[in-house]
Amino acid sequence: MHSVAVFCGANKGNDPVFAEQAALLGRTLAQRNIRILFGGGSVGLMGTLADAVLEAGGAITGVITQQLHELELAHPGVQDLIIVESMAERRTLLIKGTDGVITMPGGYGSMDEHFEALTLAQLHQYRKPIGLLNVQGYYDPMLQMLDVMVQNGFLKAQNRGLCIDAPEVDQLIDRMNTYEYEAIGKWV
Repeated sequence: MHSVAVFCGANKGNDPVFAEQAALLGRTLAQRNIRILFGGGSVGLMGTLADAVLEAGGAITGVITQQLHELELAHPGVQDLIIVESMAERRTLLIKGTDGVITMPGGYGSMDEHFEALTLAQLHQYRKPIGLLNVQGYYDPMLQMLDVMVQNGFLKAQNRGLCIDAPEVDQLIDRMNTYEYEAIGKWV
């Protein structure tokens, strides 16, 4: 992988381990010479991730909406900043041209971005690894829900495999590096 979109919260969460893992992810990607595309923010896990990438001398591109930019939420240290009009345009630019997606703990926005990538993968429009950094089991309930979708016939088992998860940064990146795209031809 040469570039990865990272989706993560605009908040830091209640446990310091989330910010610690965002910093570790940023440093690790920078050390592995993997360019990061992210939401462009200076707050929450986004800001922590960007700070770590910049401190490690890594390459990072931010994609932020005009509205968030006007609220002065753009990360001031990120020189490569793309300003777009809508969240839909932001999602498209974050995913387009990357070699993978990593979603850290977050809220509605992170889930929206993560499931957009999975939907594109199911439709054969994105054939790269889509990973969840499952810090302290944060995503366990969601992963269980994906299994319930399979059990109830709303998601094909093979397409369930489009979502890779791991509890540790290196483990997730290693799994993503060995990923081979295998979505079912017809999911309906």
